[in-house]
Amino acid sequence: MTIKSESVSLEDARRIVAAGEAKADEIGQPSNIAVVDVGGNLVAHVRMDGAWIGSVDISINKAFTSRAFDTSTGDLAADAGPGGQFFGINASNGGRVMIFAGGVPLRIGDRVVGAVGVSGGSGEQDRLVAEAAAAAL
Repeated sequence: MTIKSESVSLEDARRIVAAGEAKADEIGQPSNIAVVDVGGNLVAHVRMDGAWIGSVDISINKAFTSRAFDTSTGDLAADAGPGGQFFGINASNGGRVMIFAGGVPLRIGDRVVGAVGVSGGSGEQDRLVAEAAAAAL
């Protein structure tokens, strides 16, 4: 682990992406995998062969969302529906907020140091790949 300045490094991001790719291969779902640093800035992104082009921005925005709110995008979604305390949050931040599974904060202990976002499959597939990727930190 090479955490520098309280944030993921490029080396960390490459390891996280590789773990996500391995899980995506295992479940047979090509994915877009993005890693952002503690400030929500993109550090690394990969679009696996066969992954949807339209999911590039979604994966990056899932990572951004997870870091911006320090929660998984799946958990945020639970409160973002009609009547929920965060209803309409997806319209904030210039529309960058994603409210479906696939974004996971990257933590060292209780400290958030970045996030990973995955898009290309079902919400459950994206969640599985993101969690496997995050576990590589």
